[in-house]
Formats: sequence, C-alpha cells, structure tokens
Amino acid sequence: MAKAKTDDSTVVDGAADAAQPQDSALGYEQARDELIEVVRSLEAGGTTLEESLALWERGEELAKVCRRWLDGARARLDAALAEEEPDEDTAE
Repeated sequence: MAKAKTDDSTVVDGAADAAQPQDSALGYEQARDELIEVVRSLEAGGTTLEESLALWERGEELAKVCRRWLDGARARLDAALAEEEPDEDTAE
C-alpha cells in the first residue's frame, strides 16, 4: 500500500486529499473506482488507526461525490420524464 507523509501524519493512497476541492471535479466512475479501492484497503486491514481513519474519511468524501452524481442523474431523468408526460396526454 502506498503511503505519503504529510503534516507529520502518515496517510494511505492519497487519503490526505479527502477534503480537496478537486473531488467536485471527479466523474462518477472515477469516484466510484477510488471508493472501491478505499473499501478494499480497509477490508484488507494491516493499516494503523490513523491510516484507517484517513481512508474512512476519504471514503466518506468519495461517497458524497457519487451521491451528488446520482442525485443529479435522477433529477435529469425526472425532468426528462416530466417533459414527456404532456405529449402523452395530448395523444388521447
């Protein structure tokens, strides 16, 4: 597992970037894939408490990114379906 040293605390696989604004620029698939890796790392164990907490925090941030994408997709789908409904009513 790759480790990086920042501010006197060791973090795993970029977990220190958890609160960085670039998370909002992540695509759904990117966030999902990174979240999968975070979960795998946590499940594998072998990390210190500090590393585990950093991974968990990163996972929470990635889950939020995924949720925003899914909520946005749902809103777009709902809007598209709402636009179709008047057309169906006029067909009768």
